[in-house]
Amino acid sequence: MEKLVIEGGVKLHGEVEVSGAKNAALPILCASLLTADSVKIRNLPHLQDVTTMLTLLGHIGVDVELDEKMGVVLRAAELNRLQAPYELVRTMRASVLVLGPLVARYGKARVSLPGGCAIGQRPVDQHIKGLEAMGARVKIEQGYLSVTADGLVGAEIVFDLVTVTGTENLMLAATLADGVTTLRNAAQEPEVLDLAVCLIGMGAKISGAGTDTIKIEGVASLHGFDHPVMFDRIEAGTYMTAVAATGGELLLKGANVNVISSLVSKLTGSGASIHFEGDQLLVTAPNRLNPIDIKTAPYPGFPTDMQAQFMALNTIANGTSTVSETIFENRFMHVQELNRLGAKIEIQGNMAVVKGVSSLTGAEVMATDLRASAGLVIAGLIAANETTIGRIYHLDRGYERIEEKFGRLGAKIRRVSG
Repeated sequence: MEKLVIEGGVKLHGEVEVSGAKNAALPILCASLLTADSVKIRNLPHLQDVTTMLTLLGHIGVDVELDEKMGVVLRAAELNRLQAPYELVRTMRASVLVLGPLVARYGKARVSLPGGCAIGQRPVDQHIKGLEAMGARVKIEQGYLSVTADGLVGAEIVFDLVTVTGTENLMLAATLADGVTTLRNAAQEPEVLDLAVCLIGMGAKISGAGTDTIKIEGVASLHGFDHPVMFDRIEAGTYMTAVAATGGELLLKGANVNVISSLVSKLTGSGASIHFEGDQLLVTAPNRLNPIDIKTAPYPGFPTDMQAQFMALNTIANGTSTVSETIFENRFMHVQELNRLGAKIEIQGNMAVVKGVSSLTGAEVMATDLRASAGLVIAGLIAANETTIGRIYHLDRGYERIEEKFGRLGAKIRRVSG
């Protein structure tokens, strides 16, 4: 099993090009199931979850052709397996996104109940509720969702809670439904908007994406498309936070500051300086930052996927801060690992109280989920001496060549086996 070994205490300086967003790429890959035409998707991140999704699409019967620049051409002309088996779905919750397109186009699908990070309950009940409102019949048997429909019809769907994958799945399904579908309390994430832009390019009729009310007027068929995946705002935020925590300087290329305004605001509040021009951001930070309180919330609030990274930053801030998690109930599993490095963090319900210390000291720690892994990397970069992070397969699900990119910033970081 691979590990990351970090010699911390180095101020990071340099440039980083932001990769394409995994959370945008996965639903856009599934959009290829809605048409028999060839589709091209560019700026795919080189990640394990993307590889898993391409493998799943190939299993279903999609022709997959990758190029050397991480672009892919997909053709779902004749699909021979309208199912997503457990062995392909168990490691990645986003696999459920094949459900909506398959039911919309073929009237049936069988998808294993999904897996992914162990960060809390993330049920698919909102997906089921929406598909049933559109006329589908749903059975749960032997760990699988079996869905059939004689033809989906437009419906008024009000989500009981904000769900990104639920919004995306039903938006995908509604593109080929008969009539108008309205999604209320819909997710407003930029990745949802990127999917909508892609679908509109295929001929779908969608309005309101990026707001809490999305309307989709079903069409008879969709055609091929050529779409570049948007930048990864969580990767961008991770590198910005890491450089700020080490008191360094970063030129970030390929980011849209308007999409990450909540992160920029918090980093600025901590004492970092951020200047931007076009798609480039320059981040500089003092030797020690101010503590900054955060509370996670659906977009445009502070993203839960950046909570662990900011907690790592707060461990060495000059004072006490609070970190409140409102999205996932198990997303403080990195706290005990940060405390092993010398942090002083106490959990009080869904809030962590972080008392900043003057320094962290390296130790052996274990990653528990994707974003916790990123938080531990930042802590390792801060800490004196050597930090070893185990179970880094979580990192490879969401960060493209993380040790290479940090290495270009001057970090002493390497991947080892054993």
